Amino acid sequence: MLITIPDVLTAVQVQQARAKLNAADWVDGKVTAGYQAQKVKENHQLPEGHPVAVELGEMVLGGLARSPLFMSAALPLRVFPPMFNRYTGGGHFGTHVDTAIRQLVSTGQRIRTDISATLFLTNPEDYDGGELIVEDVYGMHSVKLAAGHMVLYPATSLHRVEPVTRGARVSSFFWIQSMIRSDSDRSMLFDLDTAIQRLAKDVPGHASGVQLTGVYHNLLRRWAEM
Repeated sequence: MLITIPDVLTAVQVQQARAKLNAADWVDGKVTAGYQAQKVKENHQLPEGHPVAVELGEMVLGGLARSPLFMSAALPLRVFPPMFNRYTGGGHFGTHVDTAIRQLVSTGQRIRTDISATLFLTNPEDYDGGELIVEDVYGMHSVKLAAGHMVLYPATSLHRVEPVTRGARVSSFFWIQSMIRSDSDRSMLFDLDTAIQRLAKDVPGHASGVQLTGVYHNLLRRWAEM
């Protein structure tokens, strides 16, 4: 399931984040890449634990907590601390798949990467190229969103970032371990939750809403890993 989460950050928050990122010291993005990804990764990022990354990561996590759509789509159990990268001057990230298990430098805790997230911090008109290309059974999907918007997609997907030929593409990226390991099961629950919310809006108080909510929670109870 590939889904856009709008307005994770406000325009003011994006502006604040960009000011801090512009003044930060960036390092070669290969430092967090696996063996295969190192061969195709050309970008810069903030090191894990960098004070700016920690501060802005808290801002991002706050935005996620305020998004019912994110909660419904991801059903998050753990969220890897948001990281930040920058592509410029032809920078790109060739086709790869994300590492299945990530370990936090600060605590050593491991999380399973069920869902990948990219939060755009640069508007599309400010740079050329830089599209996120995600491959799934339905083909290739090109993603280039407004600043403050985020895309979620299965971490099992092959994906890449096209070369940035003008300007700079700045974004936050991170992973989510979901309570629901299977992408197809998460998609089913998301569709069911969306239908329940639509029914509650269109036909308030309908008895089917209670029944469908029961089905939703019973499926969640059956499939959830805690």
